[in-house]
Amino acid sequence: MKLEDKESQSCRSAEERAIARHEVREIEQRHTVDGPRQDVTLDEEDDVVIIYNRVPKTASTSFTNIAYDLCAKNKYHVLHINTTKNNPVMSLQDQVRFVKNVTSWKEMKPGFYHGHISYLDFAKFGVKKKPIYINVIRDPIERLVSYYYFLRFGDDYRPGLRRRKQGDKKTFDECVAAGGSDCAPEKLWLQIPFFCGHSSECWNVGSRWALEQAKYNLINEYFLVGVTEELEDFIMLLEAALPRFFRGATELYRTGKKSHLRKTTEKKLPTKETIAKLQQSEIWKMENEFYEFALEQFQFVRAHAVREKDGELYILAQNFFYEKIYPKSN
Repeated sequence: MKLEDKESQSCRSAEERAIARHEVREIEQRHTVDGPRQDVTLDEEDDVVIIYNRVPKTASTSFTNIAYDLCAKNKYHVLHINTTKNNPVMSLQDQVRFVKNVTSWKEMKPGFYHGHISYLDFAKFGVKKKPIYINVIRDPIERLVSYYYFLRFGDDYRPGLRRRKQGDKKTFDECVAAGGSDCAPEKLWLQIPFFCGHSSECWNVGSRWALEQAKYNLINEYFLVGVTEELEDFIMLLEAALPRFFRGATELYRTGKKSHLRKTTEKKLPTKETIAKLQQSEIWKMENEFYEFALEQFQFVRAHAVREKDGELYILAQNFFYEKIYPKSN
């Protein structure tokens, strides 16, 4: 990269940070016109934070844009967590800062935070009310193929932006055949550590402990995890369960201009031979095991929340009630 390109990127980055700080100050000033920050009292319905620690190339931009489109109408804030060089692991001091921001920043509640960060256990920091985690994952080979071409050709979201591997015309099949580093099985190791978290072992490629910890977190720490291949159903379930944030999301996804917004350009599907070669690796087997685990759990949740009629899915109405309430009121 030329020196002037680096300087230009640095200037844009500094400008973006300055704009973000200005926006935050404006919002805080609007919220504090009638009194100091510590006097802000939130209703229980508004004292909610959702964290979407989005995995790259899983349709995360398409889903996030729905949150942006709905935030004014549904009255919540959306904040992007922009980490330096998209590093998904925060320093210990940044973990403390982030947890404090998310839990005590009343002006930003209800809030929807999104960014490429690995799971962070808020309970370790003595937090009484933890945020709601959601996420989406994708077939591991499809995700890697999409990311491979994204680094070379970009997407239709920002088509003019120069990408890191721009100019490299080698196909994914050619990369795998040549044993290239950008398509190596090690590059599949991403969804497991994103769910595993900030422990060192999470980022040891091929760690069985990391896989089991990722499964544990998915079941115990995430409200809902969807799959890219069934994104509409994921959105439908979120709207039914968390209407404070997602009221109107399903219709917007089906009819809005931003549905499936971000599409990688110049992407060529890999051959069966390429896929078979990747599937021989232990890393793929573990990432695929995690994907299948997440898919089974999502389909289980969906099966108990919807019914199909004439090829359409419908959310079930409330299916429980209270009775035999004692003592009887006079």
